[in-house]
Amino acid sequence: MAFKVIAVFVLFLAVLTISCNAQSLKVGFYEKTCPNVEAIVKETTNTIFSRAPTLAAPILRMHFHDCFVRGCDGSVLLNATGNGQAEKNAIPNQSLRGFGSIDRVKSAVEKKCPGVVSCADILALAARDAVSFLNGPSWKVPLGRRDGRVSNFSEVLSNLPPPFFNITQLIASFAAKGLNSKDLVVLSGGHTIGTSHCTSFSNRLYNFTGRGDSDPSLDSEYVPRLMNKCRPGDQTTLVEMDPGSFKTFDEDYYTLVAKRQGLFTSDSALLDDNVTRDYVRRHAISSQRSKFFEDFAVSMVKMGNIEVLTGNNGEIRRQCAFVN
Repeated sequence: MAFKVIAVFVLFLAVLTISCNAQSLKVGFYEKTCPNVEAIVKETTNTIFSRAPTLAAPILRMHFHDCFVRGCDGSVLLNATGNGQAEKNAIPNQSLRGFGSIDRVKSAVEKKCPGVVSCADILALAARDAVSFLNGPSWKVPLGRRDGRVSNFSEVLSNLPPPFFNITQLIASFAAKGLNSKDLVVLSGGHTIGTSHCTSFSNRLYNFTGRGDSDPSLDSEYVPRLMNKCRPGDQTTLVEMDPGSFKTFDEDYYTLVAKRQGLFTSDSALLDDNVTRDYVRRHAISSQRSKFFEDFAVSMVKMGNIEVLTGNNGEIRRQCAFVN
């Protein structure tokens, strides 16, 4: 009983810390110091995505990976130093793409407003613009984050929820960051864009329980289609997370999950909780795109507030891959 009380108190403090930090962020934070920052980021990202549209989804994923480890402080952007490996060296981050794109956006911002806008804010804006570019929602991004000076690869696995988590683990992982079950199912909708390596889900196809079987929670007719794309041991092939519309931000993801065709164990797990299952089913059987878009915007702002550094904490990096 005492342990439960302590656990609840710790979680309360974590949520309180997130809320207090978030109060320091505000829309229009750079109104006087860099008034055109959002236009610069949007113009630069649109140029990048126009030439390489498959980079939009990785930028959204990068923001998620950043926020869940040390908060939204741009630590995922840092290169390793002689003191140890950085977050980007951890296995879940080795498949991240788009670091050069963020560097390019940062350079464009630095030309107009040197030493003013953090890499963490640039990543938050770029993620919003990536979703918008793929016909998804747009939202007002509260700004004022400062960049962290620490990036440790050993902290990634203990903070970033992997694709094989069950629903209990997912809910706990999100709760630890101040996000609830609705945020979990809404942000999972980001899987409507992008691709994944076979290694992230091939365990569901081959020898799932040690008997040469497949994951029973995965649609039996979908399994052979995935097997045709991902042979045992395949580490290079990319598979669309939302087949047929992986370059368009829409609610088709929920239709796939409802049909037991979610690519990851974490996708299928959304059917194992009342809150997440109801959300999936509602958006699978009727067109509620505007509601999903509204929900996604709200949850993205909440996620973007996780453990942010503000005020005199952290720094404004001159280059996103290096501390000053």
